[in-house]
Amino acid sequence: MTAGEKAKAKTEQAEGKAKETLGSAIGNDRMAAEGQAQKSKGDAREAKEKAKDAFKH
Repeated sequence: MTAGEKAKAKTEQAEGKAKETLGSAIGNDRMAAEGQAQKSKGDAREAKEKAKDAFKH
């Protein structure tokens, strides 16, 4: 996994989790859903990079 892609994935996951938590805390379902989607996008990016790494070895 390249350092840049790993950082992007972790950033997306953290921002998504924060947005999801904040949305849930204030009762904003739309914000919570957007946060969950952003976190999932980060998870997918991380999984893609891990798969690429697995095939390199």
